[in-house]
Amino acid sequence: MRGLLKRIAFGSTLACFALPVLAGWTLESDNAAVTYVTIKSKDIPENNHFRDLRGQIDDQGQATLTLMLDSVETLVPIRNERMREILFETANFKEATLKAKLDPRMLSELAPGQVRRIAAEGQLSLHGQAQSLTLSFLVGRLDKDRLMVATAEPVLIQAGKFGLSQAVEKLREIAGLPSISEAVPVTFVGTFVQTAAKGP
Repeated sequence: MRGLLKRIAFGSTLACFALPVLAGWTLESDNAAVTYVTIKSKDIPENNHFRDLRGQIDDQGQATLTLMLDSVETLVPIRNERMREILFETANFKEATLKAKLDPRMLSELAPGQVRRIAAEGQLSLHGQAQSLTLSFLVGRLDKDRLMVATAEPVLIQAGKFGLSQAVEKLREIAGLPSISEAVPVTFVGTFVQTAAKGP
């Protein structure tokens, strides 16, 4: 009986070592970008981005990406100021947060050089409102300690769903434009570095 218990214990130990180690990941901000495109006057596109973003994926697969809205960059100083004060109202709403649940086992099992396309349900919190989104990502293992995550398809944000329609209209009036689209495609790419790990 004692021998049987030893064999069971030994087999359980081997099984634990055979399972992939689950890890947490932190976004390398210098190797990340969130870009969105605005359309004005019906067909004039402009690229914009955020200079300050933070992100992490914990060892349970909970991913969080935070944008500091004060860091919006449109390449026009007065437009940056209007975006902060009129659209985002950063005095009251300093950040936007996107959360999504990923499969931590899938992340840990990716081999270096391997890329997978995954779908995830997420939630975007912006301007005091929260909306559910369906997300499509490409996730790749760059090496032992780094993951690359990028949107496989742009995330389409509707200004009206976040209570921003009046602000968009005010920006249109100030700029003297015939139109500014309320639909905004957003893309993300970033590198995450492994920060912590624990056994299953």
